[in-house]
Amino acid sequence: MYTEINFKTKKEFKEAFKKGEIIRVYQPGGFFPETKTGNTAIEGPHYPKPHSWYASVFIEDYVVKKILG
Repeated sequence: MYTEINFKTKKEFKEAFKKGEIIRVYQPGGFFPETKTGNTAIEGPHYPKPHSWYASVFIEDYVVKKILG
């Protein structure tokens, strides 16, 4: 899954979360199952750039609620 904001690094993502920004996620293309609520993995930056970071998160209604790793 991707975040709506195209974070270039995991550090950027974590800093935005710590500041209290609402970070929404989505699954592009429909090739993989979509998670609305629960544990999932996100990746960045967005395609066509090669993914250079990944994070495990808990989401609720497509919003990141907790960073797990």
